[in-house]
Amino acid sequence: IRMERAQENAIQIARFLQQQKEITQVIYPGLESHPGFRILQKQARGFGAIITFEVQSKEAALSILKNVRLVQFAESLGGVESLITYPITQTHADVPKEILAQNGITDKTLRLSVGIENIKDILQDLQNAFQKLQEKSK
Repeated sequence: IRMERAQENAIQIARFLQQQKEITQVIYPGLESHPGFRILQKQARGFGAIITFEVQSKEAALSILKNVRLVQFAESLGGVESLITYPITQTHADVPKEILAQNGITDKTLRLSVGIENIKDILQDLQNAFQKLQEKSK
């Protein structure tokens, strides 16, 4: 039941992220544009609740991390609460730079572990963080 709710939230968040001008890439297997979409559709019961996305700059990534309130900035993944990580300094801090580059992990990469909160609350939190980013860049 937890994963069903988290996955329902994740697809809505992934679609929301695709619409944000500050985002250059959204990686989520539940999006039809993802190379593994068709395979997972046949072989799995869902697409998971982890979304990776890239923003236009390191400053944008740090701004988002600073301005989310409901979504917690934490390293753990897979809980009932929504968490956001900054892989370059957290989960992948010890990975050599050449391997990070091969895997597309940069200082503009963020990873979201979607929880079971009300989707409207999660989207509002993200919207607020993006709005503050836009205000800052004016």
